[in-house]
Amino acid sequence: MNNVRLADYAGFCFGVKRAVELTDLWLKKHGESFCLGDLVHNKRLVEEYKNKGLTPVYENDAIIALSNENIVIRAHGIDVNLMRTLESQGNNICDTTCPLVCRVYEFVEDAVKKGRQVIIVGDENHPEIIGIKSRGQNNTCVINSEEEANDIFLQDAVTLVSQTTNIPNYYHKISNIIKLRQPNTEIIDTICQATNQRQTACAEVASNVDAMVVIGGLHSSNTSKLAKVASEYNNNVFHVESINDIDNKKLKKFTTIGITAGASTPDWIIKEAISQMENLNNNEMMEAIESSFTRIHKGDIVKGEVIFVTDSEVMVNINYRSDGIIAHDELSSDPTVKPADLFKPGDEIEVFVIKIDDGDGNVVLSTKRVESMKNWDVVAERFEKEEEFEVQIQNVVKGGLTCTVDSLNAFMPASHVSAQFVKNLDQFKGQTMMVKIIDFDKSKRRIIVSRKVVEMKEIESKRKEAYANLKEGEVVKGIVQRLTNFGAFVDLNGVDGLIHISEISWNRVKHPKEVVSPGDEVDVYIISVDEEKNRIALGLKQTTEEPWAHFTRTVKVGDVVKGKIVNLLDFGAFVRLDSGVDGLLHVSQISRDHVEKPSDCFSIGDEVEVKVTDINMDDRKISLSIRALTEEVKKEEPKEKVKVEKKPEPKEDIVDSYSSDDGFNTTIGDIFNLNNK
Repeated sequence: MNNVRLADYAGFCFGVKRAVELTDLWLKKHGESFCLGDLVHNKRLVEEYKNKGLTPVYENDAIIALSNENIVIRAHGIDVNLMRTLESQGNNICDTTCPLVCRVYEFVEDAVKKGRQVIIVGDENHPEIIGIKSRGQNNTCVINSEEEANDIFLQDAVTLVSQTTNIPNYYHKISNIIKLRQPNTEIIDTICQATNQRQTACAEVASNVDAMVVIGGLHSSNTSKLAKVASEYNNNVFHVESINDIDNKKLKKFTTIGITAGASTPDWIIKEAISQMENLNNNEMMEAIESSFTRIHKGDIVKGEVIFVTDSEVMVNINYRSDGIIAHDELSSDPTVKPADLFKPGDEIEVFVIKIDDGDGNVVLSTKRVESMKNWDVVAERFEKEEEFEVQIQNVVKGGLTCTVDSLNAFMPASHVSAQFVKNLDQFKGQTMMVKIIDFDKSKRRIIVSRKVVEMKEIESKRKEAYANLKEGEVVKGIVQRLTNFGAFVDLNGVDGLIHISEISWNRVKHPKEVVSPGDEVDVYIISVDEEKNRIALGLKQTTEEPWAHFTRTVKVGDVVKGKIVNLLDFGAFVRLDSGVDGLLHVSQISRDHVEKPSDCFSIGDEVEVKVTDINMDDRKISLSIRALTEEVKKEEPKEKVKVEKKPEPKEDIVDSYSSDDGFNTTIGDIFNLNNK
């Protein structure tokens, strides 16, 4: 009989368990939130949290654009500068960074303050290392091999720390190299103790079993290192995200199987793996027992001859070492029928083998099951043709649901009920759904069906159909699904596309809700399509004529247009014209009178009539004027006629001259001089 052995310290570590618990409490209190990357390196758990309202955000531009949102920081931690940016933008943050990682932050910050060079041993692209390095400012570097340890430039004082998930022996090798090159090296052991324990336990189990199954994310650092440790002690190591990723046929040949799991693997996935392998063991044991009999097997349909008939049973010779007995309730579906009415000695009949030995050495047979057993051939054909068909769910049992396929009992594992995570299976009792057979074994009377594979096929088909109809440069209709600070997601017949906030309007908007709302049907322009990455970039503004093009086509210098004040600055006011473009009304062009600042004359939203005084095509700038309008009105006003009064002729100054009758001019001075003579 096969043996399954679980390593100690498998599954959630302290940091991940803490992060998951904090996130659960956070979602219950705050509702829908964003997570910077996957909460843990486990696809099934990530999908489960998506259904709970936790949306992962991967792109750096999208992360930086988050403001006034609920955000979860995963156990790996993040760059300290990014954290400050998110805090400054009014986000509500749940920081689940592992306390052990925070402890490394403190070591690095302290070393930098002392002027020491900080060297981190680990993967420089890992989120944990990115966060640690940001605490060390510019005097920090990352190495991840013995070659790099030999080549790196070392300063007078060095502090060495490690990624918390590193293999201890690996870290010690690099530490020794650095220490030999620079004796003034402070080596700090920052490897998580749980990681060390998990790796030690993994090594112990791997060295004592025929095969080792390591469960966890394929991109998980600590799980990958577990697989590496296991490979040092065992040649048959399977690194999988769930037990369903392994073909049972590969495990059947091993007598003892070990299991361990990475720090991001929840208990229920580990239990699922153990249960499946234990069932595999039981089936193998049953197969061994049954194979000891060479002539008949449980579940066979064989021919036999009726020996005798009584009121309660029929005895049949089936050419086995003992005769077979058909009990009354196994003769027919009609409980009132008498055995003598059906058979008589000497009849050749087909019987179904229920049990090889009833305890008294007799084989237990049935004739009523023969017809139903013929349905196995029908089911086998369904399996071979990969048919999809309807079943009705009968009951909810431990680990899944039961149903019948052509009157035969079938089982649907909980993991195959839906493409989405389902917590409560009771809702499916009595429902009819399309399924497909994913595992079939007539000899073991096993039929396993799945609704999930049907849904996945439908989703993929719908996705491919949608992508086939999407062409870059075309305008299509879609439904706005949800809004974020960085854009709007639009459903395009089964696939989602993103209208980035910069592509929503020709004019600047602070939030997509200023233009669209969830449920709106919109025409969108397809900017780019990347089916491989499942990304579609959309534009909304491209479905309307660009305001500048419309403006230059309909307006020229000298035209008088209307607009609305949209911004007020000390040097002028910006006016949004009816065509959608903004023009500058300089403070000097507001009035013939002196204006100190535009806000003395206008408020945001005021409607004004202005004259276009200049259009700069190269810089796309428009100059406007209200003063020009008032000056034109002034010129058009008629001038008043000015009355000029005629001035009287000036009288000759008697002081200056005197005229005599004889025509001689004699001055007063002359008179005085004459008198003085």
